[in-house]
Amino acid sequence: MRNKKFLQVVATSLAVVTLLAGCGSSTSSGTESNATAGNDSKVKKVKVAYDQASKPMTWLDEKGNATGYDVEVMKLVDELLPEYEFEYVGTSSDDLLVGVEQGKYQVGVKNAFWTKERTEKFIYPKEFIGLSSAGLVLKKENEKIKTLSDFATAGFSLAPIAANNAQYTIVDEYNKANPDNKVKLKAGDAFTVDVVQWVNEARVDGGVIIGSAFDKQVKAEDGPYHNLVNDVVYNEFAVIKTWPLFNKKEQEFADAYDEAVKKLKEEKKTNELSTEFYGRDLFEVLDTVER
Repeated sequence: MRNKKFLQVVATSLAVVTLLAGCGSSTSSGTESNATAGNDSKVKKVKVAYDQASKPMTWLDEKGNATGYDVEVMKLVDELLPEYEFEYVGTSSDDLLVGVEQGKYQVGVKNAFWTKERTEKFIYPKEFIGLSSAGLVLKKENEKIKTLSDFATAGFSLAPIAANNAQYTIVDEYNKANPDNKVKLKAGDAFTVDVVQWVNEARVDGGVIIGSAFDKQVKAEDGPYHNLVNDVVYNEFAVIKTWPLFNKKEQEFADAYDEAVKKLKEEKKTNELSTEFYGRDLFEVLDTVER
């Protein structure tokens, strides 16, 4: 009889232990699920706008994928920021600027230079994203003109540049620093003129252009002005930092970007991408870059 009661007590105890263990397991599993769900809910989705027709900085490739130097850097930044999920949105340069300013996009990349006007509309992070070559398009017979100073001394005429264009800022800054030897700078309308065509037609003596744009238009075999490859030259006069533009409310995101891209630079990832997309490691001349 006693043995029977003893066995009943043991059985009851085991049942209670099993029940408690089951409850504990269930509670633990629920906690883990909640934690996981909590972590997922903390991931912030952000839209990264890019100019889809600005090769090799940013463009939409033949497979419909976002690519280019700026885009690929942002993809590496994304990998280092698990708290963010990047969505790439291809658009025009103008829509990118308006969209980021209005908050339609959290950040935009378009080989953007620094301008005072843009600092009033966007957050410029502490860390620039890359570097871009800026130079003069000239007739072959004027290839000895290497700098803005040479250009000004020769008294040459420059193709108009839209006043809101960062290239205008470059020349304007030179003029302010060299009041006795200014480039004849004229502000154009909202649209940038076709610099290569204007120079070729002798409407002006020269024009400012980005190196990659000259390569795309003139050096590339399928470029619209490849027939002028022996008639016009590109003389680089500066290498300039380029930046992603963040919406004014995205300071926390910009700070996270800073930490990530700083690491990428330390690991020379940006150098590798510069060589891949520009055919040249522009970071090698960083010590001489003024802006």
